[in-house]
Order: sequence, then structure tokens, then C-alpha cells
Amino acid sequence: MRWSPFLGIPLLLALVSFIVFKLFPNSSTNLTPLGQRLFTVEDLAPFNGTDTGLPILLGILGSVFDVTKGRDHYGAGGGYNHFAGRDASRAFVSGNFTGEGLTDTLHGLSSTEVKSIVEWRDFYFKTYTFVGKLVGRYYDGEGNPTKYLKGVEAKAARGAQLLEKQKKEEAKVASCNSRWSQEEGSEVWCDDGYPRLVQRPVEIALTGKMSKRCACFKEDELGQAGLEVYDGCDYFAKNCRL
Repeated sequence: MRWSPFLGIPLLLALVSFIVFKLFPNSSTNLTPLGQRLFTVEDLAPFNGTDTGLPILLGILGSVFDVTKGRDHYGAGGGYNHFAGRDASRAFVSGNFTGEGLTDTLHGLSSTEVKSIVEWRDFYFKTYTFVGKLVGRYYDGEGNPTKYLKGVEAKAARGAQLLEKQKKEEAKVASCNSRWSQEEGSEVWCDDGYPRLVQRPVEIALTGKMSKRCACFKEDELGQAGLEVYDGCDYFAKNCRL
């Protein structure tokens, strides 16, 4: 009787199912069409790096990644362990790694902050293994993206557009040179023109806040509205110590 290679396929599938079951108990009935697991918050929690017999997983914007190869960072005692076993998307930009800061809600964040979190997610897709989706804020029970996730991605795209617009606007007026030393403090200067503080264009739309930058203006431009001389700096000084 001739051996058929197709007879080995069921055995291979059974072996794969066994491995998945051992790594992710109860996952065999909780898979997306592509084979990645759908996690609940409770499912994800044990993969927090405290059990060396389990992989280390983290979620960001509802996408779950295996970061076991970075155990030194994500395992118990590691600098990034607070991200393991949960989706703490907000903390990627807030820097709040305690209690309420370790959350997946992005409420109140600016478009540039949301853009930064989306870029962090892209980093994990490139660097680590994507293993599934977290059911809740970003994915529904069938693994489909929620309106919240679509809104986050739209806000990030808007942030990218605004940043590009700001970059083009700022390119119209040269930025000041600057340097800092512990002995002498900060210094700004212009090779051509005079240093002035000026409102960054579209900054309020980007961050919800006002901020200024140092730019160089020629003498005949100094009378325009919105230009601010540095405290303690002469009106026609080309170099200002802060």
C-alpha cells in the first residue's frame, strides 16, 4: 500500500492544536479566522512574566504580542514589566505606570499622542510576534475592530497630517541655533536675523496646548504681531542667554 503525504496532515493539525492548547489553555474554541487567539482581560493577565513557564504577552490598542524574547525587559523585575499581561496603551505616552495610568483608554489625549501610540503598535508588529486580539475596547467578541479603534486610527492620521502641516509652516522661518551647558545654561542665536519666540502653528489643534519656538526674523519683520523678545535680551541682540 502506497503511503500518501496527505495522511500526515491530520496528525500535523492535531500536534499544532496540542501545542496551542498547552500555551493558551481553552483557546481552541476562541480563535479568529486567521488562527490568532481572542483574549479576555482575565485570559491575558497570567502572561505577565511572573511564571517563567508561560510566554510573556502584552496588549496595545487591543493587539496582543508575544514579547518573551524580551524577557529581560518585560519579565518580573524588568523595566517594562508594567506592560506585561495587560493592555496599558495610555501609559506608552503618559509615562504613568501606576494604578489608573495602566489603562487602555485614550480619552483626552491629543492627536499627536494618539499617533505616537499607533506608532508603538507598529513597532511591536515589526519586532515581536502578533498572537491575537483583546476583546473589549478595540475588538469585539468576533475579533472585528470597534468604532473606538477606528476613531483612534482616524485621530492618529489627523495628527500625522497636522504635524506635516506644521513642519511646512515652520520651514518658512528659520529656527534659532541653540545650545546648553551646565556651566553657562541655555543660549539661542541667529546667524541671520534676530531671535524671537513665536507661537507654533497648528499647535493647539495638535496638542490642545499653546507652545512657542525660537525663530529668526530680519529687522524689517520684527514689527509683526506675535513676536516675543526673550526676557533680559536686547531688542536687536542676535545672541540671547536664557
